[in-house]
Amino acid sequence: MSVFAANPHDPVIVRAHDAELLPEIGHLLLADASASNGALSAHRIQLARGAGGAVPHRHDRSSELFFIVDGALELLVGSQIITAGSGDLLVVPRRHDHAFRAAPTSTADALIVITPGVERFDYLRQVARIRRGEADRDSLLTEQDRYDTHFVTSPVW
Repeated sequence: MSVFAANPHDPVIVRAHDAELLPEIGHLLLADASASNGALSAHRIQLARGAGGAVPHRHDRSSELFFIVDGALELLVGSQIITAGSGDLLVVPRRHDHAFRAAPTSTADALIVITPGVERFDYLRQVARIRRGEADRDSLLTEQDRYDTHFVTSPVW
């Protein structure tokens, strides 16, 4: 569920019980770009020990912030794999290849913020449908520009 601010000067609040949960991919949808008048898009991930998160990709128009609430997240940034732990913050600038997953020996709980915001909740819902076997992964290929999520290959991931 997205929450819409009446004007750009209104605060945005999303109550925990109003956030949409996508259990297939461990995402909790908080605020899409339309809720923040384009300032940001935010969601939370909660991944089981060693669970996959996102395949290698890049964003051409936005930077992506990862704040690790608890556990450990492995992140591909360019050609490096970084492990970020509880309390760590990582900002991936636009046009940098990246991916993420829970560390093999840990769960991961992280807040992800994309700025400026991109309407991404429909993208994440489609990823959940793919995970459930209701859609094909190729269904996202034609939507890469719309969601500013461009898939890449990575020899180290």
